Amino acid sequence: MNKGSPSIIAQEPDLQELFTGESVEGTVELDAEKVEGVDRVEVKITGRLKLNEIAEGGTSSANLALDTKLLWAKSPSSQQCPQKLDFDLMLPTTFTYEGTTYPLPPTYSVKLKGLPGFTASIEYSVAALVNRPSTVPSMVPLVKSKTLGIHIGTTVVTTPFLYHPSTRPSGPLPPALVWSRLQGFGLTPEWRIFETISTAKKSHLQDVVIKLLIPKSRVFALKQIIPFYVTFESSDASLSAFLPFAPSNGSSSNKTTKIEIVRQATVDTSNEADTDARKDMWRIDSIGQGTFSHMANEKRVSVFSGELAISDAIQVGGFRAAGLFVKDCIVLSMSPMNPGKCPFMDFRLAVPIRLVSSPWAADGTGIGARDARRSQEEPGNLDVKSS
Repeated sequence: MNKGSPSIIAQEPDLQELFTGESVEGTVELDAEKVEGVDRVEVKITGRLKLNEIAEGGTSSANLALDTKLLWAKSPSSQQCPQKLDFDLMLPTTFTYEGTTYPLPPTYSVKLKGLPGFTASIEYSVAALVNRPSTVPSMVPLVKSKTLGIHIGTTVVTTPFLYHPSTRPSGPLPPALVWSRLQGFGLTPEWRIFETISTAKKSHLQDVVIKLLIPKSRVFALKQIIPFYVTFESSDASLSAFLPFAPSNGSSSNKTTKIEIVRQATVDTSNEADTDARKDMWRIDSIGQGTFSHMANEKRVSVFSGELAISDAIQVGGFRAAGLFVKDCIVLSMSPMNPGKCPFMDFRLAVPIRLVSSPWAADGTGIGARDARRSQEEPGNLDVKSS
């Protein structure tokens, strides 16, 4: 930045990280010798979703947030611009795109591999706009900043910041389930069963029914351990044949049967000029791993409990913003190293979940009314792609 240029001084020395309901605060500073001729100072908060096509160099963008505040304007009672001007702009909680209103999405960036390949990013910044009308040629009329964004001849200084939405589940995790030989799990309304089948390849074996039990809400905090239970049900002979491919105690990351949390980022690449073009691209990432603990072997059923932990690198939950859609799922799968030697077909059970910033709190602190209502909604039955 050249000497004498305006600067934005944030209240925090590092890159500001803001949450739902918070405001962007700071100070616009101008050198004493540079305030001469200034007739207007504004600050503007902007958010932008950028979709970049790597191979072709094409770019599209959408504004997610826009707010402008006048800090000072020259008047008969105020002829000299102050050197320091404090500002405080509240972040909006929603944005509207093509007639649809969405919650304001987090700061985010993702690269989707393939041809042509895309990168998608959501960025936020605050800008100081310092206008000096004497720098504008006389034949060029001034335009209002709310029309084109800035005056001709305006000096603009921009500072980025991070935005992470603040959300909590509407309730706590349910109590653990208890397994009994006679009654199985004493299932409560707070738990839900999701079911799939591993089909037997040989006529003398029966299919194995796999049941995944997770908290019914399917809303979990990023730093929260997610409990689950899995049962494998079939004939004794089929369970014995399935045993080498079943879970074992400990981490499931490198085993035949595993459970993980998967994130799918999808970018809408539809092109109105080419109706036959591919409509979207996506990438799949594993963002959390599960561990199994054997609970019981009963007649016709094998029972496991377990926990899922989300990677510390994950800072935000899923969201939808214009052409970018990020969603999360728990995926239970069985993929044998040598399928030809496995007497059962592989399986993949995907259950959509919602990840939020903070765990449940009895007093509901740290969550806005809109977020509270949204966290009570169950995640939809999303179309989850295979990796």
